[in-house]
Amino acid sequence: MELEGKVKLVGETKTFGNNGFRKRELVITTDEQYPQHILVEFVQDKCDLLNNYGVGQDVKVGINVRGREWTNPQGEVKYFNSIQGWRIETVQQQAPAAGMPPVPPMEAFEPADNLNEEDHDDLPF
Repeated sequence: MELEGKVKLVGETKTFGNNGFRKRELVITTDEQYPQHILVEFVQDKCDLLNNYGVGQDVKVGINVRGREWTNPQGEVKYFNSIQGWRIETVQQQAPAAGMPPVPPMEAFEPADNLNEEDHDDLPF
């Protein structure tokens, strides 16, 4: 799966436990009617993928959704989800479609000031 949006936060790499587990968080804001702030975790060697990214960049992130089951000391089973990133790339702004000429700015058009309201045309609408 993929998420696309603008980088809101790139966290520092955190190391946990004696085994050297590493995690780094990225928050991207989606570009839709109701923007979402999505937290994506990069773990172990994938932490280094975020080194060249900063706040404000448009990115596309390859993700996996992970789920875990945990039983608390009282015997209740709980479920947790996380979003793990495994790839990130910069999204380039959309270029005009190939073969389409560029549209001139609005100022390039002259207003029609020689309209004659008495002229009648044959158009049915």
